[in-house]
Amino acid sequence: MHSSHRIDPGLEAAGSVPASSLPSRRLSVAPMMDWTDRHCRVFHRHITRHTWLYTEMVTTGALVYGDVERHLRHDAMEHPVALQLGGSDPADLAKSAKLGEQWGYDEINLNCGCPSERVQKGAFGACLMQEPGLVADCVKAMRDAVSVDVTVKHRIGIDDNEEYGFVRDFIGTIADAGCRTFIVHARNAVLKGLSPKENREIPPLRYEVAYQLKREFPALEIIINGGVKTDEEIALHLAHVDGVMLGREAYHNPWVMASWDRLFYGDPDAPVKTRVQVLEAMVPYIAEQLRLYGQHGLKLNSITRHMLGIMTGLPGARAFRQMLSDPKRLAGADPALLLEAAGRMPAAA
Repeated sequence: MHSSHRIDPGLEAAGSVPASSLPSRRLSVAPMMDWTDRHCRVFHRHITRHTWLYTEMVTTGALVYGDVERHLRHDAMEHPVALQLGGSDPADLAKSAKLGEQWGYDEINLNCGCPSERVQKGAFGACLMQEPGLVADCVKAMRDAVSVDVTVKHRIGIDDNEEYGFVRDFIGTIADAGCRTFIVHARNAVLKGLSPKENREIPPLRYEVAYQLKREFPALEIIINGGVKTDEEIALHLAHVDGVMLGREAYHNPWVMASWDRLFYGDPDAPVKTRVQVLEAMVPYIAEQLRLYGQHGLKLNSITRHMLGIMTGLPGARAFRQMLSDPKRLAGADPALLLEAAGRMPAAA
C-alpha cells in the first residue's frame, strides 16, 4: 500500500504507525501556514521524538484536483504526524482523508479554526462552527473512509458570541458523529475586520472554557491551544486537559521542545542533544533534499529559515540568525553554512 514514491526517494517508505504504538497527544506543534512544512517537521523531530507534528492546512481542492505528491510527501522520521485538511464537502474530505491515510499520516485533522478571509470564501475554517451539522457530516464521512483518528481543531466562539453553550453544543454535535479528539484554540474567531495575525492576538484567551469542556465531556480528548510558551504553563494546563498544542512559541523558540520527551512523556532514554548536534543532523538531510529537489526550485533558505530560532536566548543568537539570513551566503547552497554559523556561538550551544 505504502510504496516508496510516496515519500522522498531513498528514504524508508512511510506507513502510518499502528495506533497502539503511537504516543499520546500530550504535546503537539500546531499546524501553521507557511511554517510547518515537511522540512520544518523533520527539524522539529530531531528535537523531540514523541511530540505530535501537524502539516500546514491542505485544502481538499489541492488534493482532489492538484499535485497530491507535492502536498503529502513527507519523511519517514516525522511520525507521529497528522494531516490537517481544509474543506466543507463531505465527499471531498473523505477522498482527501483517504489519500492522507494512504500516504502514511497518523491522524486526519479538520480545520474549523482558521479565520482568514481566503478560507471563509472557500467555506471552511472557523466559519464552519456556525454549521455544526455540516461538520458532523464531514467528520462522519472522513471516519467512514479511514481507520486513523479523525480530529477537529476549532475556536471557542465566533465574533462576539462568548456563550459557553455555543462551543459546548458544537462539540456535542461533532462527538455524536464519532469524533473523540478536539483541539481547542481558546480564543474566539473574529470573521470580519481582523487579519489572521490579529485573530491570534486580539481576541482574549479564555482557557477556562477548554477546562470546562473537559469537565463536561470527560470521555473526550481535549487539547488546549493558544498563547502557551513555557514548560510551567504546559504543566498547569495538563492538570485540567489531556494535551497542549504550541504554535508560534515552538516555531520561534524551538529549543523549548528539547525537554518535552523527558518531562511530559516520561522517556528517560530520550537522547539529550545539544543545539549543534541537531544542526549537524540536519546537514545530510538538507544536502539530500537539495540534490533531489534543487532543480525544482528548492533553495537552502527553504529549509534553514525554519531553524533561525534554535539559538534563541543564547549570547550570539543574533549573529547566528544574521549569517543564516545573508543572501550571499545562502546563494552558495552549502548546508555546512549551518555549522559555520553555529561555530560562532559559545560552546554552551
